[in-house]
Amino acid sequence: MKTEEIKQLFEKFESAAFKIEDIECWSGRELQEIFQYKEWRNFVKVIDKAKEACKNGDNVVSDHFVDVNKMVELGSGSVRQVEDIALTIKKEAGSPGHSQNLSGNW
Repeated sequence: MKTEEIKQLFEKFESAAFKIEDIECWSGRELQEIFQYKEWRNFVKVIDKAKEACKNGDNVVSDHFVDVNKMVELGSGSVRQVEDIALTIKKEAGSPGHSQNLSGNW
């Protein structure tokens, strides 16, 4: 991968971040598009592997991967609810941006 491509991917990744309760998150659906997965079901397999790595690193999976629903607009102009996953990054205590883990409904 070329340096410029990496820079563009990084910028897309950073611009997709949002905050909930002062915790930086990413939408799995948005990451799916950034990483050019055509189908959600295929990207979920990647997320499942990430969950397994999180668990193997002695982290609480539910602190970093939260199942959520969101409304999306269809081509017809109508909207429907779809499954999504909010992802967070572990920040070490004392590091810039450290906060509690995401929990609860949002």
